[in-house]
Amino acid sequence: MSMDFSTLFDPDQHVRSLTLVRHGRTAYNASGRVQGNIDIPLDEIGDWQVHQTGKALKALYVDRVDDADRKRLVVSSDLGRAQATAHAFADLIGAEVHLDPRVRERRYGDWEGQFTRDIAERYTEDFTSWIHGEDGALGHNVEPDRHVGQRAVEAITEWAGKAEPDTDLFVFSHGACIADTMRTLLGIEGDHDANNFVFSMRNAHWARLMPIAVPGKPLRWAMTDYNHGPAIADTEEWEHPNL
Repeated sequence: MSMDFSTLFDPDQHVRSLTLVRHGRTAYNASGRVQGNIDIPLDEIGDWQVHQTGKALKALYVDRVDDADRKRLVVSSDLGRAQATAHAFADLIGAEVHLDPRVRERRYGDWEGQFTRDIAERYTEDFTSWIHGEDGALGHNVEPDRHVGQRAVEAITEWAGKAEPDTDLFVFSHGACIADTMRTLLGIEGDHDANNFVFSMRNAHWARLMPIAVPGKPLRWAMTDYNHGPAIADTEEWEHPNL
């Protein structure tokens, strides 16, 4: 049975919103290799992407907020690609970036660094099980998705508990980690049919959740946005900018 992290929140003391942001593109993303915990930096396009995302996040969730007392708390995976993405936003608003390894990408064990097409060819049955949200990858020392979601939500819960009221929490992480976090926050982990609608986001895109606080009830979360990116991400220029 999974832990209900919502019981760890004080309904009267919680962040106003949670935004989960995926890092920008890397050379491994572009070539179809599994990254996991390998510390791959952003490539040139990824660096451009995160600066578009940083500006979009500032415009949407800082500049348009009519509340001079609103605070922003920025937390990032300690892997370089997530840190660089976090700084593209945090540096614009003068915020500190707090590092937390609990929001690192899922550990892919023996598959890290391999091309996805090679994994699919060599381990067809296990790969097929994996992409359907099942347990075929576990025999290759891949971290269980439930564990990823629980460690990440533990981190989010802790940071949210440290925040002052009316704080917007921004967490910069990784595709699989964010998907597993969403499943845990929304209470659908382990339900493979439900898992299908929480897929890995595009590079430098984000998800947004709002707390639902009812007196006498544990804090719950509602997803208000998923796989959201800057307007330019809806054009071919997102993957092929004229740099």
